[in-house]
Amino acid sequence: MSEYHFQPDYAIPPGETLQEELISRGMTQAELADRTGMAKKTINEIVKGKAPITPETALKLEHVFGLPAHFWNALEQNYRETKARLDEQDRLQEDLSWFQQFPVQEMIKFGWLRRCQSKVEQFQELLTFFGVSSTSAWQTVWENPQTAYRQSQCVTVHREAISAWLRQGERVGHQLDCAPYRESQFRKSLKRIRELTRETPTIFVPQLQELCAEAGVAVVFVRELPRTGISGATRWLNTNKALIQLSLRYKSNDHLWFTFFHEAGHIVKHGKEIFLEINGNGLDGEKEEEANQFACNELIPPEHWHEFLETFDHSVVEVCRFAKKINIDPGIVVGRLQHEKVWGHEKGNKLKVRLVWSDETITT
Repeated sequence: MSEYHFQPDYAIPPGETLQEELISRGMTQAELADRTGMAKKTINEIVKGKAPITPETALKLEHVFGLPAHFWNALEQNYRETKARLDEQDRLQEDLSWFQQFPVQEMIKFGWLRRCQSKVEQFQELLTFFGVSSTSAWQTVWENPQTAYRQSQCVTVHREAISAWLRQGERVGHQLDCAPYRESQFRKSLKRIRELTRETPTIFVPQLQELCAEAGVAVVFVRELPRTGISGATRWLNTNKALIQLSLRYKSNDHLWFTFFHEAGHIVKHGKEIFLEINGNGLDGEKEEEANQFACNELIPPEHWHEFLETFDHSVVEVCRFAKKINIDPGIVVGRLQHEKVWGHEKGNKLKVRLVWSDETITT
């Protein structure tokens, strides 16, 4: 049975309890003022809820009524906390239009948010998810995330959905243990990771994450949300820990691996530089091209690629032979041929491996 926490929709000032004690003892506010040495006006304001019961006042009431100071302090604390929560709910009620811009139902479905009874409670759950206390705080932290990401130009994107996807990656990334970042170790890991392209997800996912973690890079796979159009993202969680976040947007192994090495290129080529979104299109063209070229060269070394093209007979058999020779999945070769328009986008697709989500894991 789940634990239920009652939260009243009203706040009772401790002055009401004080007034009840006065009545039960037949004591006037003036007499209480004399017994405590406090001003009559202060006693009256406490009774009316206009003035708080301070720790000093609580001690004086303990001496007069015999009720411990912590009793009065608790009444005051509960009142202030409940009042603050109710005031916050009023403010959130006014900002519901902002809340409704988020793909909340998908976030609940994916297990990122718990389902709440009311919109205001769901709003509060969303703020907790983002680790902020208000809509204005969200705007400060998330309107311009310090992230470089690959984004489709064919999708109408929404910053709220993008921020939710990025935040989930951040949450998962913080949970992964990583060694301090070392570029030399990361470059070595990339050579070993390239050999994983021929493996199934059950094999390559954990090994990919482990090899990167040894070099100080957390790799996370996060389901794509509607209206994001993002394939991958790169950022630094702290000075010694980078994050690569992948969405499996196009559900094919060639695109997944190119995206991974593209994001790795940002880490290797651009270090700990802060990357900002530019007009919704990711990084500026020069840095994007550098990351693209890095991915191409890491997956298929230029000397091998040029040699292959010189004698390529456009057959599927030749693609498979070349892929086996350089120890890479043939689907990646097909993707490169299509990208460089050596082949049309309809040719060779059977060599690509289709990837899908199963619960929170990737399968073929």
